[in-house]
Amino acid sequence: MPCKLPSRTAIVQHVFRHCLLVCLAIAALAVVLPSEARADLKICNQTPNTVSIALGYRASAGWQSEGWWVAGSGACATVYQGALSSRYYYLYAVDDIGGGAWDGTVYMCTQDASFTIFGVEDCLARGYERTGFFELDTGDNTEWTVQLTETNINLDPQ
Repeated sequence: MPCKLPSRTAIVQHVFRHCLLVCLAIAALAVVLPSEARADLKICNQTPNTVSIALGYRASAGWQSEGWWVAGSGACATVYQGALSSRYYYLYAVDDIGGGAWDGTVYMCTQDASFTIFGVEDCLARGYERTGFFELDTGDNTEWTVQLTETNINLDPQ
């Protein structure tokens, strides 16, 4: 007795049903499974003026400074993406309109244009500016948010 094969329409409907079930299962997993948490260093500007931000840190190849991130009034800038791998980071921020700055006594190299500078020695001799950064102790946290305000700097993790 000959075997009867399913019609082409029946095969397409069967494949479609299985594809639909797989897609629904993937969508359900995406909703149910927790998403990977982002761990970043963010600087939030709680002043009425735009601020420019520079970051310094000890990278695997030595000291490194980078800039500029810009944060408008009420906005945040992510200056380091991913889990924080060091305890200490160094920040310098300047009010682009009022001219004030959040600075400190740890000197690193900067320049007016966007930059990534390796090393903190001989900034002026290398054609850079010597800028005072303030130290940020993040403890053993993998993420940190700094709130820049007109009267103080909120250094607590958020």
